[in-house]
Amino acid sequence: MSFRDVFVGWIHRYFSDEEAVILALLLTAFFVALLFFGTMLAPFLTAMVFAYLLQGLVSQLEKYHLPALLAVILAFSLFVGILVTLIFWLLPLIWNQLVSLTREIPDMLKMVQVWLDQLHTQYPQVISQQQANSLINDAIGEIRQLGHLLVSLSLSSIPSLIAWLVYLILVPILVFFMLKDRQQLVGFITSMMPRKKALMTRIWHEMDIQIANYIRGKALEILIVGAVTWVAFAWLGLNYAELLALLVGLSVLVPYIGAAVVTVPIALIALFQFGITTELAWVLGVYAVIQALDGNVLVPLMFSEAVNLHPVSIILAVLFFGGLWGFWGVFFAIPLATLLKAIINAWPRALHPEEEREQLRTSSSES
Repeated sequence: MSFRDVFVGWIHRYFSDEEAVILALLLTAFFVALLFFGTMLAPFLTAMVFAYLLQGLVSQLEKYHLPALLAVILAFSLFVGILVTLIFWLLPLIWNQLVSLTREIPDMLKMVQVWLDQLHTQYPQVISQQQANSLINDAIGEIRQLGHLLVSLSLSSIPSLIAWLVYLILVPILVFFMLKDRQQLVGFITSMMPRKKALMTRIWHEMDIQIANYIRGKALEILIVGAVTWVAFAWLGLNYAELLALLVGLSVLVPYIGAAVVTVPIALIALFQFGITTELAWVLGVYAVIQALDGNVLVPLMFSEAVNLHPVSIILAVLFFGGLWGFWGVFFAIPLATLLKAIINAWPRALHPEEEREQLRTSSSES
């Protein structure tokens, strides 16, 4: 069998249905638009995420017989209140802690130098003085690069501030109208689709539910994990509790990898603050309990039906979409992977001639 026969057979099997061809073209256009115009569409995509988050609250308020417009206004007011709190309280607090941590890094390096010297004195066969000095010099080089990065960010902050101001104006406006005119927007998009759209409708309904559940569940997971971590670290007296809690909360966006990466700064800060003591063991033990409860209790409760993917598929999706679109690619990696899985499962397939003959023989033998 030639390559041409194989290719023609593959096209016949997966693209013999007209709707499958249209869906393939729409998906290609969608991903190309995201790939080349993702930066321009960032306010719209951000507003869509927040609209998905708030739509569940709007639906709950409408169940209490509130008018639709009033429910939208209440949900939007809550969104604006949280946004103002983040801008004027949390972000300055996190920035101050990040600057303070940067200032303490030279003292931490001195402590590392002392530990390496002690290690060289006690175990000269494990690490030499040259290796110890090399490690310290590499660390100092990384710190200098970080300092240059912070300076460059501060010098180029005016264009970024203007972009953020534009986002802060556009995103709330888009969120409000997405909530208020949701039915009209969905109807407009549906009217542009072909008349024959049973496949697209089935995939849309499945993914609309799954993406909405995932976004709301993931936002709630970030809030719960971050808040519990902050309370635990503050109770243990760990420095930079707010900054570390934010990192732990955001780490749930990247399953498996995020928790492992965030463990490093938590362990280092606790080690430099407490040394090798029982306080260090308490910090690491409490953090391990939080991660265990998140992975074995919170995630199964929130995403038992929303996500049904193998861990390898999740990691590959995070690496692929994160490499394409950065933070938002990581955030939407699991929904996009679920979308691809739903499309593959629902995609119409024409039977191969040999399969048709086999099916006919099976049917005739059964009759």
